[in-house]
Amino acid sequence: MMRVLKFVGLALVIAIAGVLGYAATRPDHFQVSRSARINAPAEAIFPLINDLKAFNGWNPFAKHDPAMAITYNGTPSGPGAAYTWNGDSSVGAGSISIKQSTPPSRVVMALDMAKPLEAHNTVVFALNPGDGATEVSWTMSGESPFISKVLGLFCNVDTRVGGEFEKGLQSLKARAEGRASGSS
Repeated sequence: MMRVLKFVGLALVIAIAGVLGYAATRPDHFQVSRSARINAPAEAIFPLINDLKAFNGWNPFAKHDPAMAITYNGTPSGPGAAYTWNGDSSVGAGSISIKQSTPPSRVVMALDMAKPLEAHNTVVFALNPGDGATEVSWTMSGESPFISKVLGLFCNVDTRVGGEFEKGLQSLKARAEGRASGSS
Protein backbone atom coordinates (compact mmCIF):
# COMPACT_ATOMS: atom_id res chain seq x y z
CA MET A 1 0.00 0.00 0.00
CA MET A 2 2.82 2.38 0.88
CA ARG A 3 4.41 1.68 -2.47
CA VAL A 4 1.18 2.67 -4.27
CA LEU A 5 0.94 5.90 -2.29
CA LYS A 6 4.55 6.76 -3.15
CA PHE A 7 3.85 6.06 -6.82
CA VAL A 8 0.70 8.23 -6.76
CA GLY A 9 2.57 11.01 -4.95
CA LEU A 10 5.43 10.90 -7.45
CA ALA A 11 2.99 10.92 -10.38
CA LEU A 12 1.24 13.92 -8.86
CA VAL A 13 4.52 15.81 -8.42
CA ILE A 14 5.50 15.04 -12.02
CA ALA A 15 2.08 16.18 -13.31
CA ILE A 16 2.26 19.45 -11.36
CA ALA A 17 5.83 20.05 -12.56
CA GLY A 18 4.68 19.37 -16.12
CA VAL A 19 1.81 21.87 -15.86
CA LEU A 20 4.07 24.53 -14.32
CA GLY A 21 6.80 23.85 -16.90
CA TYR A 22 4.32 24.12 -19.78
CA ALA A 23 2.83 27.32 -18.32
CA ALA A 24 6.32 28.85 -18.24
CA THR A 25 6.53 28.43 -22.04
CA ARG A 26 3.36 30.45 -22.66
CA PRO A 27 3.63 34.01 -24.09
CA ASP A 28 4.52 36.89 -21.77
CA HIS A 29 1.79 39.10 -23.29
CA PHE A 30 -1.83 38.57 -24.28
CA GLN A 31 -4.33 40.29 -26.52
CA VAL A 32 -8.09 39.84 -26.84
CA SER A 33 -9.95 41.62 -29.62
CA ARG A 34 -13.45 41.62 -31.09
CA SER A 35 -15.11 43.80 -33.73
CA ALA A 36 -18.62 44.66 -34.83
CA ARG A 37 -20.09 46.55 -37.75
CA ILE A 38 -22.43 49.26 -36.47
CA ASN A 39 -24.84 51.02 -38.81
CA ALA A 40 -24.16 54.46 -37.41
CA PRO A 41 -21.55 57.14 -38.03
CA ALA A 42 -18.45 57.17 -35.84
CA GLU A 43 -19.59 60.56 -34.49
CA ALA A 44 -22.69 58.89 -32.98
CA ILE A 45 -20.72 55.97 -31.50
CA PHE A 46 -17.71 57.83 -30.12
CA PRO A 47 -19.53 59.63 -27.23
CA LEU A 48 -20.86 56.26 -26.01
CA ILE A 49 -17.26 55.15 -25.43
CA ASN A 50 -15.51 58.42 -24.58
CA ASP A 51 -17.94 59.27 -21.73
CA LEU A 52 -17.45 56.64 -19.02
CA LYS A 53 -21.01 56.94 -17.66
CA ALA A 54 -22.35 56.34 -21.18
CA PHE A 55 -19.76 53.56 -21.55
CA ASN A 56 -21.11 51.79 -18.48
CA GLY A 57 -24.61 51.96 -19.97
CA TRP A 58 -23.59 49.22 -22.41
CA ASN A 59 -20.39 47.77 -20.86
CA PRO A 60 -21.22 44.14 -19.94
CA PHE A 61 -18.65 44.07 -17.14
CA ALA A 62 -20.57 46.84 -15.33
CA LYS A 63 -23.72 44.68 -15.33
CA HIS A 64 -22.38 41.50 -13.67
CA ASP A 65 -22.88 42.85 -10.14
CA PRO A 66 -25.89 45.16 -9.73
CA ALA A 67 -24.67 46.15 -6.25
CA MET A 68 -21.19 47.09 -7.48
CA ALA A 69 -19.98 50.44 -6.13
CA ILE A 70 -18.75 52.79 -8.88
CA THR A 71 -17.12 56.15 -8.19
CA TYR A 72 -16.52 58.48 -11.14
CA ASN A 73 -13.77 61.07 -10.95
CA GLY A 74 -11.81 63.37 -13.19
CA THR A 75 -13.34 64.96 -16.25
CA PRO A 76 -16.74 63.71 -17.52
CA SER A 77 -15.21 62.38 -20.75
CA GLY A 78 -11.99 62.13 -22.68
CA PRO A 79 -8.49 62.06 -21.18
CA GLY A 80 -8.68 62.32 -17.40
CA ALA A 81 -12.11 60.67 -17.12
CA ALA A 82 -11.92 57.75 -14.70
CA TYR A 83 -13.83 55.53 -12.34
CA THR A 84 -13.12 52.97 -9.68
CA TRP A 85 -15.29 50.00 -8.85
CA ASN A 86 -15.60 47.48 -6.07
CA GLY A 87 -17.90 44.53 -6.46
CA ASP A 88 -18.44 40.88 -5.78
CA SER A 89 -16.13 38.09 -6.92
CA SER A 90 -17.52 38.20 -10.46
CA VAL A 91 -16.22 41.76 -11.04
CA GLY A 92 -13.54 42.28 -8.41
CA ALA A 93 -12.15 45.76 -7.85
CA GLY A 94 -10.10 48.19 -9.85
CA SER A 95 -10.10 51.34 -11.92
CA ILE A 96 -10.29 52.45 -15.52
CA SER A 97 -9.22 55.78 -16.97
CA ILE A 98 -9.14 57.32 -20.41
CA LYS A 99 -5.55 58.07 -21.41
CA GLN A 100 -6.01 59.13 -25.03
CA SER A 101 -8.99 60.22 -27.06
CA THR A 102 -9.02 61.07 -30.76
CA PRO A 103 -12.56 62.04 -31.84
CA PRO A 104 -14.24 60.21 -33.48
CA SER A 105 -11.81 57.37 -34.16
CA ARG A 106 -9.99 56.11 -31.05
CA VAL A 107 -10.15 55.87 -27.27
CA VAL A 108 -7.32 54.35 -25.21
CA MET A 109 -7.97 53.35 -21.59
CA ALA A 110 -5.84 52.05 -18.73
CA LEU A 111 -7.49 49.15 -16.88
CA ASP A 112 -5.98 48.47 -13.47
CA MET A 113 -7.38 45.47 -11.64
CA ALA A 114 -6.80 45.12 -7.90
CA LYS A 115 -8.97 42.02 -7.29
CA PRO A 116 -9.26 39.10 -7.86
CA LEU A 117 -5.76 39.33 -9.39
CA GLU A 118 -3.64 42.42 -9.92
CA ALA A 119 -3.37 43.36 -13.59
CA HIS A 120 -2.50 46.45 -15.60
CA ASN A 121 -3.92 46.30 -19.12
CA THR A 122 -4.50 48.63 -22.04
CA VAL A 123 -7.92 48.83 -23.67
CA VAL A 124 -8.29 50.35 -27.14
CA PHE A 125 -11.48 51.17 -29.02
CA ALA A 126 -10.91 51.90 -32.71
CA LEU A 127 -13.71 53.24 -34.92
CA ASN A 128 -13.22 52.88 -38.66
CA PRO A 129 -16.01 54.34 -40.85
CA GLY A 130 -16.80 52.96 -44.28
CA ASP A 131 -19.73 52.04 -46.53
CA GLY A 132 -22.29 53.90 -44.41
CA ALA A 133 -21.34 52.05 -41.21
CA THR A 134 -18.53 51.97 -38.65
CA GLU A 135 -16.35 49.01 -37.76
CA VAL A 136 -15.72 49.19 -33.99
CA SER A 137 -12.97 47.07 -32.50
CA TRP A 138 -12.48 46.51 -28.77
CA THR A 139 -9.01 45.27 -27.84
CA MET A 140 -7.41 44.56 -24.48
CA SER A 141 -3.74 43.71 -24.10
CA GLY A 142 -1.26 43.35 -21.31
CA GLU A 143 1.40 41.27 -19.66
CA SER A 144 0.83 37.66 -18.62
CA PRO A 145 2.52 37.04 -15.27
CA PHE A 146 3.23 33.42 -14.37
CA ILE A 147 0.01 32.94 -12.36
CA SER A 148 -2.01 34.15 -15.38
CA LYS A 149 -0.16 31.67 -17.58
CA VAL A 150 -1.06 28.83 -15.21
CA LEU A 151 -4.71 29.92 -14.95
CA GLY A 152 -4.82 30.32 -18.73
CA LEU A 153 -4.21 26.60 -19.09
CA PHE A 154 -7.56 25.95 -17.43
CA CYS A 155 -9.57 29.03 -18.46
CA ASN A 156 -9.39 30.42 -21.99
CA VAL A 157 -9.09 34.20 -21.56
CA ASP A 158 -9.78 34.89 -25.24
CA THR A 159 -13.05 32.96 -25.12
CA ARG A 160 -14.17 34.32 -21.75
CA VAL A 161 -13.24 37.98 -22.19
CA GLY A 162 -13.88 37.92 -25.92
CA GLY A 163 -17.41 36.67 -25.28
CA GLU A 164 -18.03 39.65 -23.00
CA PHE A 165 -16.61 41.98 -25.66
CA GLU A 166 -19.06 40.48 -28.18
CA LYS A 167 -22.00 41.08 -25.82
CA GLY A 168 -20.82 44.64 -25.18
CA LEU A 169 -20.40 45.44 -28.86
CA GLN A 170 -23.92 44.16 -29.55
CA SER A 171 -25.25 46.41 -26.78
CA LEU A 172 -23.22 49.35 -28.14
CA LYS A 173 -24.60 48.60 -31.60
CA ALA A 174 -28.20 48.71 -30.34
CA ARG A 175 -27.62 52.03 -28.56
CA ALA A 176 -25.68 53.67 -31.37
CA GLU A 177 -28.08 52.57 -34.09
CA GLY A 178 -31.00 53.77 -31.96
CA ARG A 179 -29.24 57.10 -31.40
CA ALA A 180 -28.39 57.44 -35.11
CA SER A 181 -32.03 56.84 -36.07
CA GLY A 182 -33.19 59.37 -33.45
CA SER A 183 -34.89 56.87 -31.12
CA SER A 184 -32.41 56.96 -28.24
